[in-house]
Amino acid sequence: MAGFRSALFYQDPKAALKWLEEAFGFELSMLLEDAEGNVAHSQMTFGDDYVMIGQEWSDDHKSPRSVGGKNTQTVSIQIDTDIEAHFARAKAAGAVIDAEPATQFYGDRTYRCRDPEGHIWSVSQTVAVVSREEAEAASGLKITGWI
Repeated sequence: MAGFRSALFYQDPKAALKWLEEAFGFELSMLLEDAEGNVAHSQMTFGDDYVMIGQEWSDDHKSPRSVGGKNTQTVSIQIDTDIEAHFARAKAAGAVIDAEPATQFYGDRTYRCRDPEGHIWSVSQTVAVVSREEAEAASGLKITGWI
């Protein structure tokens, strides 16, 4: 099936699998372990999508915890209902909150948090249908390709 997938690297991928289930409701769908029980590959599903979780395996594949908290991407989760409950669940699981839920000019209510190793996650729920013209007026941005 065509599409995009992200792979995230952790110092402790087994702890990450547990945390992502507790905080975001992801479900483990695949786990490959080596003879020592180290995670060789894993996948967690959410809706119709999945994210791959692995251990650090090269100088270019590191957890943010290993590189001073720096990130080169934000993983986005789109949910259908009750972002406030999702936020409360993530916060209770120990997510470090970077931004509390707020309604954005494009009609999504969004919050941002970091997992225990510092990966940045953005969680959104569409709460209003906004036209391109409304979004441009609210943001001051010129928008091309509005869906």
